[in-house]
Amino acid sequence: MTQKQLRLFAFDVLSPAHLTSGSWRDPSDEGYRYTELSYWTETARLLESAGFDGIFFADTLGYHDVYEGRADAAIRDAGQFPINDPALLISGMAAVTNHLTFGVTSSLTYEQPYLTARRFSTLDHLTNGRVGWNIVTSYSESAAQNLGLVQQLDHDERYDRAEEYMEVLYKLWEESWSDGAVVRDRNNATYADPGRIRPIDHSGQFFTVPGFHLCEPSPQRTPVLFQAGASSRGMAFAGRHAEVVFINTVSVEQARRSVEKIRQAAVENGRDPYDIKVVVLLTVVTGASDEEAEAKYQRARANVSIEGALARFAGWTGLDLSGVDMDQPLQHVKTRGVQSIVDMFSKMDPDQVWTPRKVAEFLGVGGTGSTIVGSPTTVADEIARWQDEADIDGINLSYATKPAGWKDFIQYVLPELRRRGLVPEAPGQADAPLTLRERLYGEGIKFTLPAHPATIQREGVPAEATPLSA
Repeated sequence: MTQKQLRLFAFDVLSPAHLTSGSWRDPSDEGYRYTELSYWTETARLLESAGFDGIFFADTLGYHDVYEGRADAAIRDAGQFPINDPALLISGMAAVTNHLTFGVTSSLTYEQPYLTARRFSTLDHLTNGRVGWNIVTSYSESAAQNLGLVQQLDHDERYDRAEEYMEVLYKLWEESWSDGAVVRDRNNATYADPGRIRPIDHSGQFFTVPGFHLCEPSPQRTPVLFQAGASSRGMAFAGRHAEVVFINTVSVEQARRSVEKIRQAAVENGRDPYDIKVVVLLTVVTGASDEEAEAKYQRARANVSIEGALARFAGWTGLDLSGVDMDQPLQHVKTRGVQSIVDMFSKMDPDQVWTPRKVAEFLGVGGTGSTIVGSPTTVADEIARWQDEADIDGINLSYATKPAGWKDFIQYVLPELRRRGLVPEAPGQADAPLTLRERLYGEGIKFTLPAHPATIQREGVPAEATPLSA
């Protein structure tokens, strides 16, 4: 297999703590600064100077209130709560960087596509094309109830709605405005040519959008589309729409199976299997030696709250394990929550018998992804194995403490990965900034690739009207 270089994203949430339970208890952790813009601009500069490709923000509109039927355990452990809106961070972080890109999670279940199109066109303009949208359909009952629904929509209904949602977005982003619609013709008192701006006239099962997009075309038109659904419907949706798929797995073998399914889903939708880049969640705990890294890992484990970890699990899956024997094997059940996480523990790793205690211990540091502990050589060997055996394209790097976990990775592991050619060198100050899509597919590729539905929408736009005279 030809050596390909991995794309590297930091993975975080606009909250005191993300996936690692009790991370905020460590004296070095700065998660409490999540409300300070200065913390995030410092983080942006840190990641850019180290040559990270981007930072990927998870998000949720609900809180974890399934465990014990209340939110107390998540609140005590800062389990993705409190949580602010990451989209509002991006322009500030973009203003202090030139190369760092941004993946932003936003749910399509609770907002009209007309507004989502405007938000991401705005961000794409303000970042000069360095933004991507992580498409989620949401899983939280608390979000549904606080946003006007009696309960969360059924899994398949969410994806039925999502398909039409994307259709509307592609019409707004790709069809509504022709290239050159903004003419700024002073002589004819015309800023934009009405003949080059079309209403989309969409009327469907879920949405009616008769008018035109509020924003002129942004550098990428359609932002880079991330997606993380691992159910059969989620895979099918990714095969049609995603440019980057984010996976959580407990093993390299499970990652390989997921990657194969994702690439097959692309083929089934008439796309090249490598048009979809697959990014895996990994948490790295490292130091100068294996012994130093292990000591850091054990400190992180000592801060883990079992209840906090199980509160996260309950919120993600809808499964309350508070009344279950901690050592009873976890049975596979259907859930309205994130079915893929239930499958990951109860079905997809047949060699492991998962109990509530083992689930909590596994989730405690790094959440639903795998955790690598060791020296630079140990970590680089393991990352190389993930690349070779699972055919991944990149890493979403989580942490045991922030930003110390990323700083350790930058100090210890990144030089070794670069020495082996596993990740690219950091861009220099003289290097021209690239859009996010160019980083993924190559310089000059600013728009979606052939066979992508956004491209099909764009190519169906009629020829431009004759330009106005200057």
